[in-house]
Amino acid sequence: MSDTWVAVLSGGLSHEREVSLRSGRRLSAALRSAGLTVDEWDADANLVGRLRDARRPDAVIVALHGGEGENGAVQNVLEMLLVPYVGTDPRACRRAWDKPTAKAELARAGLATPDWVVLPHSTFRELGAQGVLDAMVERLGLPLMLKPDQGGSALGAQVVRAAAELPAAMVGALAYGDTVLAERFVPGVEVAVTVIDGPDGPQALPAVEIVAENGIYDYTARYTAGLTTFHAPARLDPATAAAVGELAVTAHRLLGLRDVSRTDAIVDADGGVQFLEVNVSPGLTETSLLPMAVEAAGRTLGDVFAGLVDRALARDAGR
Repeated sequence: MSDTWVAVLSGGLSHEREVSLRSGRRLSAALRSAGLTVDEWDADANLVGRLRDARRPDAVIVALHGGEGENGAVQNVLEMLLVPYVGTDPRACRRAWDKPTAKAELARAGLATPDWVVLPHSTFRELGAQGVLDAMVERLGLPLMLKPDQGGSALGAQVVRAAAELPAAMVGALAYGDTVLAERFVPGVEVAVTVIDGPDGPQALPAVEIVAENGIYDYTARYTAGLTTFHAPARLDPATAAAVGELAVTAHRLLGLRDVSRTDAIVDADGGVQFLEVNVSPGLTETSLLPMAVEAAGRTLGDVFAGLVDRALARDAGR
């Protein structure tokens, strides 16, 4: 393992660049502590040339958040260049990246998820914003959660509790994409469950419970120390803890995800577990949820990802 050379891809040009750079730095330090040789590479115009070099890394880990790092674009490039990498393949990345697609696939399989509608910006422009917003409230009720249909880190996500708040919230969500996902807001205990592939298949790590100071786990609450309290493992009874773990593993399998994923869910007032979304490149910063889950499982970030590097190399050897 000490001879294995890994390139950690971070940065990029998405709205989540700074978070990605923080994830890349932390992951690189963890991998070095596990005995790997690590370089941190930005996902820029030099990347393809570096990967074509005769002396290129043994494997790549994609620590990009948002955009090309999660929608399958970078993964497609890695596959075209026959570079082993940790993470989900391009087609499954695309399914998970598009939140309505992921929700629809899991709903068809019988999993619970808050009711939703998806509306592109053009619909408001062509059919009249107020009429469409009124219909949205009639269909889903209030409060609502608005978010871009793609993207991460809760950028553009807002809870709307009164109809008068809808226009401004819609503008905020559309600032990060051309289409808005509006879903019924479900109060309850918010949890995040990391899934790691291993010799016996995908395994759920202990759920992390999220208690945001302002009640909403938005971008500021995610990346500002002290604004959110975390409990790892989550304060759930054994049956509910098992249910959230099963949901995450089921989402991982149904969407065809690989190596690592993180599912966000809500435990509602009746104890039911509802799927919110899934992330194929979870954050690895000091306030991110995956490292908390790894620690709660009695493992280290370096060892977990070193094991995933081994899996990527084994896949490449069998190709």
